[in-house]
Amino acid sequence: MPDDVAHPGEPAHPGGPARSGDPAHRGDLAHPEEGTASGSVPRGLAIPATEGAFPPATVAGRRRTWDALMGLALHEATHALASADVPVGAVVVGPDGRLLGVGRNRREETGDPTAHAEVLALRQAAATWGEWRLEGCTLVVTLEPCVMCAGALVLARVERLVLGAWDPKAGATGSVWDLVRDQRANHAVEVVGGVREDECARLLRDFFGAQR
Repeated sequence: MPDDVAHPGEPAHPGGPARSGDPAHRGDLAHPEEGTASGSVPRGLAIPATEGAFPPATVAGRRRTWDALMGLALHEATHALASADVPVGAVVVGPDGRLLGVGRNRREETGDPTAHAEVLALRQAAATWGEWRLEGCTLVVTLEPCVMCAGALVLARVERLVLGAWDPKAGATGSVWDLVRDQRANHAVEVVGGVREDECARLLRDFFGAQR
């Protein structure tokens, strides 16, 4: 395993300041039933280690970090296939890089029109963090958010969005609309797009191809 990633369960900053609601370990999430089957980092996957700052200051360091986190989101997206949901997965990490929430599309599974990957990941992150204001947090998702999810990012005060595949039909963070950077809003979200884009897009193409 590369030196710039940490094994699941390994704290990002052992001596860092504690916060009410903070998990003691990276995989200790609130309401695990809303994310992966285990509610923790899948075995064999890793969360990038943080060395002083998150995300890393260098371009190469950031790229490795986003790639690794997108791997977690992709893993979560595959779980949606079992319920015939569109395979989209999301993770939320805190200002120090700790995993706070995971989510996958569960609309078909639950019959809930709001059960998008981003919304479920944000809910779990807020419960784990102990605060609805997710300031300084990063959401990583395999598909560009829709209008609802883009609005949720703004309302949750998420600092950064990292997305995989762009959505030219319904994307609301740069493709069709750009709600997260609208100057009329009371909060702006940094957008990093196209991370492992081919893999994210392929998962969606394969899913919709099988539906035809």
